[in-house]
Amino acid sequence: MSTINLVDTARSLGTAWKSTIVGMAANANIKVLRMDEMAYAAETHDFAEALLVLEGCMNLEIAGNIVQVHAGHVHIVPAGLPHAVAAGSWGTLVIVDQAVQDATS
Repeated sequence: MSTINLVDTARSLGTAWKSTIVGMAANANIKVLRMDEMAYAAETHDFAEALLVLEGCMNLEIAGNIVQVHAGHVHIVPAGLPHAVAAGSWGTLVIVDQAVQDATS
């Protein structure tokens, strides 16, 4: 696999907040997306999720509180914890999450 420029990849995506998988490691997806200052609705996962901001700032909303995650910082969201992204978030976000296992394998 070649080296991937994550910032350029995110900038080339046609739709903000729509991640694309750029690779896998240790049974985890490595995804990148572009944040565009719009809010992203709350979601919950049955696995922990790492949210790494490469550039910009993400306003992560957890239990009614805003946690600002700045460039170069990562926030680990525990499994089962509802989280959303508040308006004003911008830049490039890398998500590391559990790869879905194929039920036939």
